[in-house]
Amino acid sequence: MSLPDPLLRLIEELQRLPGIGPKGAQRLAFHLLKTPRDETDRLVNAVRDVKERVSYCSVCNNITDTDPCALCLSDQRDHQLICVVEEPQNVAAVEKTREFRGVYHVLMGAISPLQGIGPDDLKIKGLLSRISGGATEVILATNPNVEGEATAIYLTRLIKPLGVRVTRIAMGVPVGSDLDYADEVTMQKALEGRREV
Repeated sequence: MSLPDPLLRLIEELQRLPGIGPKGAQRLAFHLLKTPRDETDRLVNAVRDVKERVSYCSVCNNITDTDPCALCLSDQRDHQLICVVEEPQNVAAVEKTREFRGVYHVLMGAISPLQGIGPDDLKIKGLLSRISGGATEVILATNPNVEGEATAIYLTRLIKPLGVRVTRIAMGVPVGSDLDYADEVTMQKALEGRREV
């Protein structure tokens, strides 16, 4: 069956989204086709608003619709405690805990030589200037993978000589899982990160 060109174009564009394959894109396109016009207009306007009104904070690189962002402007936050994450969505993951009361710094990636991403491609200079502005502790909350570990090691070597405490988030066995399914590295990290009870 031959599809109209506008529908084919929509399917092609939807396939460019992460996690959307050809069948998923086609399913979404046909769903949008049968959706009432006012609903699709709301979707189009929401996408347009995100592109026009959301940007990155000039201080921490988190996503925001004001600059600086609300977290950087808050006087309820401890600005001497900086949590370093790879991507803006990581800020949301930490904020869900409702435990962290410091501020954030988003690197916009991780060191990955295989993908051609080096330290100069990350937002490290801004972090260093923030640290010299009076930080007392930097929490490295990069992902527990090869790139995240390499980034954490690199940052530790940069920050430690500045006399600032550098910590790393604990890693190990997730709550609700069985030890039988934990690999060697996960078990090793869990043992290293143990704490007194």
